[in-house]
Amino acid sequence: MLRVQDLEVKYGDFQVLWGVSLEVHQGEIVCLLGPNGAGKSTIINALSGLVKPLAGRVEFCGERIDGLPTHQIVTRGISHVLERRRVFPYLTVEKNLLLGSYQDRARPRREESLAWVFSLFPVLRERRHQLAQSLSGGEQQMLAIGRGLMSRPKFLMIDEPFLGLSPLVVTEILEIITQINTAGVTVLFIEQNVQLALGISHRGYVLESGRMVVSGAAKEVLESDLVRKVYLGI
Repeated sequence: MLRVQDLEVKYGDFQVLWGVSLEVHQGEIVCLLGPNGAGKSTIINALSGLVKPLAGRVEFCGERIDGLPTHQIVTRGISHVLERRRVFPYLTVEKNLLLGSYQDRARPRREESLAWVFSLFPVLRERRHQLAQSLSGGEQQMLAIGRGLMSRPKFLMIDEPFLGLSPLVVTEILEIITQINTAGVTVLFIEQNVQLALGISHRGYVLESGRMVVSGAAKEVLESDLVRKVYLGI
């Protein structure tokens, strides 16, 4: 579904990604792992058109999309949930969600999409008329994911969905990501907790200093020497 080949990105004179390649197949949950500053967010920012690659190729459903503006990438079925929620604090929960369905392909299904999001996140239905800033961190993360789903994506990218959340909320969001995937949405997400991420993923990639160092099925990545020594301390 997604093929990234030899992706390179620079910020000014500083190169962040070096020849990164990865694939995500339809129906998968894939995690992108690595320490802070490894370049994980830069990868998905490049995939969604927020960052212009220096070199490389990105294909989605057989079509080359690197170089397209973000709004055109969204219309092709990719949705990107940014790190740290990025909700509109002074708009209501419902208005935040409706903004996710602004494009022509999603607008006719607004009510259907809203009902789906509320079924996944019942707390958002209860708080639909509250300002987004009044929600807890976990509820804001649910709102950000829900807003991403309002565009009816085929492919959902989530940047650190569990950052700063309590274990109880993390468990809830893990279950919801699995439900979203079961409903037919392919998922690529970023996480630092290796065991947590690989526990729900089909495959994983580990990035270090802008280079891909480990990739494979979730079990293979978890049992790799690098992951066991560096991330698990075994």
